[in-house]
Amino acid sequence: MKHVYGFAALLSIFLFSASACGDEKPANIVIFLTDDLGWGDLGCYGHPRIQTPHLDRLAKEGMRFTQCYSASSVCSPSRSSVLTGRTPYRNGVYSWIPGGRELHLRSSEVSVAKLLKGRGYETCHVGKWHLNGKFNSPEQPQPNDHGYDHWLATQNNAAPSHKNPRNFVRNGEALGVVEGFSAVIVVDEAIEWLRKKRDPKAPFYLAVWTHEPHLPIESDPQFMKLYGDGGEGVRQHHGNVTQIDFAFGRLMKALDDLSLRDDTFVFFTSDNGPEGNGNKGRTRGSTGGLRGRKRALYEGGIRVPGIARWPGRIAPGSVSEQPVIGSDLFSTSCEIAGASIPTDRTIDGASLLPAFAEKPIDRELPLYWRYGGAREAFKIAMRDGDWKILATESLDRFELYHIEKDPRETKELSTEDPDRFAAMKKRLLELNAEIEKEGPATWKSYFARRKRAGAGRKKRLPSIGPGVDKTGDFNTVKGCTVAKGESGYVVESESQGFALRKLDKAFAKRVTLSAKYRSQSTSRTRNAFLTFGDGDSLGKLVHVGSAIGMGNHAMFRGGWGNLGSATKAKLRGEETQEFAIRVEIDLATRRVEATIGGVELRGRLPDDLRKIDRVGYFVKQTKTAFSPIEVSGD
Repeated sequence: MKHVYGFAALLSIFLFSASACGDEKPANIVIFLTDDLGWGDLGCYGHPRIQTPHLDRLAKEGMRFTQCYSASSVCSPSRSSVLTGRTPYRNGVYSWIPGGRELHLRSSEVSVAKLLKGRGYETCHVGKWHLNGKFNSPEQPQPNDHGYDHWLATQNNAAPSHKNPRNFVRNGEALGVVEGFSAVIVVDEAIEWLRKKRDPKAPFYLAVWTHEPHLPIESDPQFMKLYGDGGEGVRQHHGNVTQIDFAFGRLMKALDDLSLRDDTFVFFTSDNGPEGNGNKGRTRGSTGGLRGRKRALYEGGIRVPGIARWPGRIAPGSVSEQPVIGSDLFSTSCEIAGASIPTDRTIDGASLLPAFAEKPIDRELPLYWRYGGAREAFKIAMRDGDWKILATESLDRFELYHIEKDPRETKELSTEDPDRFAAMKKRLLELNAEIEKEGPATWKSYFARRKRAGAGRKKRLPSIGPGVDKTGDFNTVKGCTVAKGESGYVVESESQGFALRKLDKAFAKRVTLSAKYRSQSTSRTRNAFLTFGDGDSLGKLVHVGSAIGMGNHAMFRGGWGNLGSATKAKLRGEETQEFAIRVEIDLATRRVEATIGGVELRGRLPDDLRKIDRVGYFVKQTKTAFSPIEVSGD
């Protein structure tokens, strides 16, 4: 871990702590939360093109956290943890909330705004809310019910886009169309409140939650023109991030103009990683090279920017590599305000004040994430120290990574470090069971339905009819036609199908498969997979290859419907290129390591697959050319 601080910062922390019990007015607090902003989207986090001068300045004036996390890989759960300090599966906001749904942040949860209001703070929320389905309705708690004196908000996204939104509500009154761009609108509301509507003698807690850069993106032309040679999607996305930066700069200037800078703690962060695949449309957010994106529990889905400024308490230009998470903002704000943290419930977050003084954060519980809608198979994760473990929702598959050494999660270590894996698995199972026990009935019933539905899905495999083998080279062909081609074979299917060759001997230790493939489809549905297993039914087969039209390499078992829970890696290059694939299978350690078009993909074998006696090809609704598969092993 690396921290850079000065003596003045250490002394000021001591002085602040000493005065917390006195009559000195506590600091003001500003929490600036963006939507879908990636860890690599700011200039101060290494983005080569996006211009964020005001946020870069904030990093120079304060502390930049290199390992800052959101509490979830999607929006509503992350927001619930910022307010309550509790992991979403404790506070009940287990997923993002569509309009009209029953899911909401319950009034029984104690928000930081409510606690600080009890300490004499003036409180204000501006921007996205997304903590109830029945927004601006007496049927569910609204921002004022969670402790805000003044609020301007939308249920979810700005509609119809960031430009001239028409769905803002101020203190229960719908505003209709508001001209301008969302980030600037919400910041101007905050500035108006600071200048004219709050009690200037009282400290304040201000939450500014922008809609940007969440879809549907619409950016001011003045910011888009900075990226004139990048195409429409790039101009819109990058301009949208600069739009946030511009609005943020307006807010910081207002603090200066009102002589509030020195008395105000500011924290800037995001609710999760970037949307989309990063190279299409307006979803051009960057993870800074980290694995996964929004909805994934790999680093790219949950690691986000985190910048703190507190003049006299945080040394300018300091950097901390301590892992921190969105729920920490609850405990941090309470300690700054001198508010007592509730003792009748588990608080997962920890105060960040020690980090500001070059000391370890006093963290009682490991960092924990859970999201049932994760795009990867792994829907639960825990980080304890430098180590991170991921698990499936059924807790039957795990992955282990050393995040400090391997932030991109390229090397899975459960078999290389079995003692560490056993300890991490034990701790995760204990923590997960404790959280499940505490969680409210709303998500428990949801989880039970998911388990029942998942069990049903496992039993229902698609019916695949006989196929046609025009080559005579395959023992089993179902759902597809196999013909000779220039490179070897052409496999075509109107649904999903596979062609299998039975090996002369079964392999029980190691197997290596090598081949090449190229899509010959004229539609957007392009895919190509090598398949292997110990039988000739779809449920017995494991597929490793490329969902080319989706921009991913993947590994999964069974039917195409299981692709959503596949282990994935981002595809590089053109969709029509020829991909070289090499798959190394170790049945002793249960590991699969593939290299596809220069991209590495790692996964684990199903527990019941103990030998491999069949190899072949798998496709769905497409036409693909394959070379013969080279097989070696023992």
